[in-house]
Amino acid sequence: MTTTAPAPIVAGHPLLGSMIDLLNDPLAAYLRARRDHGDVVRFRAGPPGLRSDVYAVFSAEGAQQVLATRAANFRKDNVFYEELRQSVGNGLLTSQDDAYLRQRRLVQPLFTRRRVNGYAQQVAEEAVALAAGWREVPGGTVELVGEMHRFALHVVGRILFGTDVGKAFEVIERTLPPLQEYSLKRGFSPIKAPRTWPTPANRRATRLQAELYALCDGIIDNRRDRHDRDDLVTLLVHAENAEDGSLDADELREQVLIFLLAGHETTATALAFALHLLARHPEEQRRVRDEVDRVLGGPGGRAPTAEDMEALPYLTMVLKEAMRLYPSAPVIGRRSVADAEVDGVRIPAGADLLVSPWVTQRHPGYWPDPDRFDPTRFTPEAEAGRPRYAWFPFGGGPRACIGQHLSMLESVLGLAVLLREFEFEDAEAGEVPVGAGITLMAKGPARARIAPRG
Repeated sequence: MTTTAPAPIVAGHPLLGSMIDLLNDPLAAYLRARRDHGDVVRFRAGPPGLRSDVYAVFSAEGAQQVLATRAANFRKDNVFYEELRQSVGNGLLTSQDDAYLRQRRLVQPLFTRRRVNGYAQQVAEEAVALAAGWREVPGGTVELVGEMHRFALHVVGRILFGTDVGKAFEVIERTLPPLQEYSLKRGFSPIKAPRTWPTPANRRATRLQAELYALCDGIIDNRRDRHDRDDLVTLLVHAENAEDGSLDADELREQVLIFLLAGHETTATALAFALHLLARHPEEQRRVRDEVDRVLGGPGGRAPTAEDMEALPYLTMVLKEAMRLYPSAPVIGRRSVADAEVDGVRIPAGADLLVSPWVTQRHPGYWPDPDRFDPTRFTPEAEAGRPRYAWFPFGGGPRACIGQHLSMLESVLGLAVLLREFEFEDAEAGEVPVGAGITLMAKGPARARIAPRG
């Protein structure tokens, strides 16, 4: 007989429970719930007769149990993952069980540190090209979120598609964001028409999906008889082993789409908010720039390489602190397979639950003065003194992001080039409002004035 405690209920509105708070500003609702009710809570949302419960786990210890030590009991079975599967396929982000393990074994060799470090030249070239374009910006003001999304998409596009990237950009930029938005809206909707019904939204999504699929299929077909290229699509096409065989046509497309989606959104968020925070903290910006100048030379210096990452520890600390305050995946959802205990609280079988980097990474039990920007939180000594899952922007456990080293490489090298070439000043005079979608979403502009150096 269990001796664990039930999760306290976040009551919310008398008729609708927490539904309004979770729809309007879920990130603020999660922070309030932890502050008022503790590290494991139950949100009850919806009108009487249609209410549903969602358990939220906010402690580092609880996050570790859900994502790592008891990961087999917490699956990607919730409605948001299902909607994403139907839009972009059953790739590494959304697949489960044997399908996931097979895909992971086939794809893992493509993301070794040595292989990823080989993409440093493409990252540096795209960063230099971006800096050259910024020197011609009228008025010297840029909107960081949009600029970093385009930069990250260019980088991941080059790494995936190689020289075919030019024709892919227009299709990707036009089709992928509305497909994400469509999936998110369906995930939040308590009543939704089947995708087969010819509603305007369904018809548009079907058309966009077909166009995106056709682009990926064409590039994949072009690689089947090629062995002279090292872009990820070519490597995926020829990936095989004795145990798992190779990826079929649908699996190849699904991996490409997941890499496109996850590979640019997460990195773009980290880059945009790192620059936004540095623009608001000039002393930290000067300290980072001094480090970059020592390693790469001043404006117009040499291109960064993968080996330079170890020589840029303070820039890496700034990036980690930006990812603490603005995690690309602010909420990670799961569903419980069997009755379980998480951080001393009962979680019933079949329950939807979430862990939240947004909350845990602002938890005052691990982060003194948690809203303050302080890169020194990530000295080796400070990191060693915290629980492992006090900071988990890349998830954790067996489903940890396979591309986290690529994201860090792209972010550190991209920031190094931009900070070497420009000084940044905040043009908004305030925090950028954010919301929770499939990834963290800026709900307003993050403008910065840029002044070329040298």
